[in-house]
Amino acid sequence: MEKKRIKNSRYITGIDGIRTLAVIGVILYHLLPSYLPGGYLGVPILLVISGYLITDLLRQEWKQNEKIDVLKFYIRRLKRLYPSLVTVLVVSTAYITLFQRNLLNNIRGAVFSSLLYVNNWWQIDHGLSYFDRFGNESPFTHLWTMAVEGQNYLIWPLLFILLIKFVRRKDWIFYILTIGGLLSAIGMAVGFTPGEDPTRIYYGTDTRIFSILIGNALAFIWPSTRLKEEIPDSAKKILNTAGLASLFLLIVSYIFMDDRFSFPYYGGIYLVSVVTAVLVAVTAHPGASLNRWLTNPVFSYLGKRSYGIYLYQFPVMIFYEAKVNVANNVWLHVFIELALIVLCSELSYRFIEEPLRKFDYKKTWTMIKGWFSKPILSKQKAVGIASFIVVLIASIGVSIAPSSAVNANQAEFQEEIQENKQAAQKTKNEDDTNDSEEETQDTATDENILETYSTDIDHVTEKYGLTEKQVKQARETEVTAFGDSVLLGSTKNIQEIFPDAVIDADVGRQLYDSVDLLQELKDEDNLKENVVLALGSNGYADEAQFDDLMDVIGDRKVYLINVRVPTQRWQNDNNSLFKKMNDKYKRITLVDWYDLSNENTNWFREDQVHPTDVGRVEYTSLLAEKILE
Repeated sequence: MEKKRIKNSRYITGIDGIRTLAVIGVILYHLLPSYLPGGYLGVPILLVISGYLITDLLRQEWKQNEKIDVLKFYIRRLKRLYPSLVTVLVVSTAYITLFQRNLLNNIRGAVFSSLLYVNNWWQIDHGLSYFDRFGNESPFTHLWTMAVEGQNYLIWPLLFILLIKFVRRKDWIFYILTIGGLLSAIGMAVGFTPGEDPTRIYYGTDTRIFSILIGNALAFIWPSTRLKEEIPDSAKKILNTAGLASLFLLIVSYIFMDDRFSFPYYGGIYLVSVVTAVLVAVTAHPGASLNRWLTNPVFSYLGKRSYGIYLYQFPVMIFYEAKVNVANNVWLHVFIELALIVLCSELSYRFIEEPLRKFDYKKTWTMIKGWFSKPILSKQKAVGIASFIVVLIASIGVSIAPSSAVNANQAEFQEEIQENKQAAQKTKNEDDTNDSEEETQDTATDENILETYSTDIDHVTEKYGLTEKQVKQARETEVTAFGDSVLLGSTKNIQEIFPDAVIDADVGRQLYDSVDLLQELKDEDNLKENVVLALGSNGYADEAQFDDLMDVIGDRKVYLINVRVPTQRWQNDNNSLFKKMNDKYKRITLVDWYDLSNENTNWFREDQVHPTDVGRVEYTSLLAEKILE
């Protein structure tokens, strides 16, 4: 039936090769971000391919039939995409209901927004960041891409018909789509603010549609069925050179275009989309050699399953990493996760995608009636019962999911974080006014200070295992503590021992965005003689970035707290770097939180990263002992 619908359609095998490179980039970006920091660019590559192929098919259908059957287009897309999507949502939700109920929060909205292809806008509306794994741990985070594509599939056939009927000229349509893509890219650039979370522009259809529009535009000037196989050698050489150059540029962008830089949002992702269009154009040309070079059994296998591979990557990673300490034996766990992703996609492709893509849904009722007549021990009966149980469990999970965005434990933690933020800011503000009040307070005694902060020495000594002498010494010790949410959660504990401490900590903070923040503290005279650094929980640390931090800190004493993040691969690398920095800089004292806490899992919350009340006491006590030695 498909061949009759479009007579001259041809399958471009090299496109599977490009899909493979794209999906490998995305997965390695999630698994090994320090090794492939630009792997996220696989997404715009996939979007360009999608835009080109869909428009190319629509042009062929219009040329053959002089009309587009929009309803049949929608049905074909749903038959191709929906079975695997529904399977991922149902199976993942059932697993969460049985084994990982902390992920039930937001599950209802995530599932229904994914089914309606509005997941990207739902995540934006709920303030869920793509770049915050601790605050937004979900097996469905990546489905924002499916939403952008789904919205395009809904609108593009209608827009295509309007353009063909009223604009007509292919070159004009190309220019209109190109201008539309430029406006979308400009929207991304205008909406980006360095130092702020870029999720809004990263997820937004309006600021990501340019990749699809570039693919759409290409199909109007480079239709696959109009390209000639016989071309001059000089033209072939130009095409091959352009194709190889574009492939090389994409690989380079994978390695160097880190999402933490501003360049991707100021045109970098747009340029990658343009380069991808060149690669797709050359691959689609039968006279070039690139299609043959990108065609091999491995690329063909992975390319055909790229949709499933993309869908299953996050569920596999989230579920596996929650149960296994991936910080040890990093490469072993990477290979295991890759194998699980490919296995899931293979099962989905073989038993879900292909059978249901070819299935005649008009025979659904006949199939159901036939199922009831099957023997109780038949394979069909067993599969049907198992499927029903999985759907039932998933339905229960959705129905019992908390109506609020967070569960009680998370709500308590978020409340604590907010209170600690306020406490840290209050101390910082008070420190700013100290100079103007010093003359009226320079006769204050240690007892006055203790009374001012309403802290009982005996209570502090007993709680933190410190001596009375150490507590009094702490009252006179100037400290600036700088770090991420692990430090932030211990703000009040630190202030019990060091009431005058300046604490600047925030959720999701990393080493790369800390230099300017430390410089601000220094300019405000809030960088004291003893500086506590508590970074490295949220991503890989870099030696050059650390050196920049030390340049800002100068000759002050530094107390560097290492990390315990068993669910993340960067734990051991960061701790090794911190040990190296301890050896490199004599003014650094390493605070070995990892060694003290690693075997005490009861000191941590569910994420195994943020300490509980007991853990915060141990964390603060260890830090205080190092500072007061």
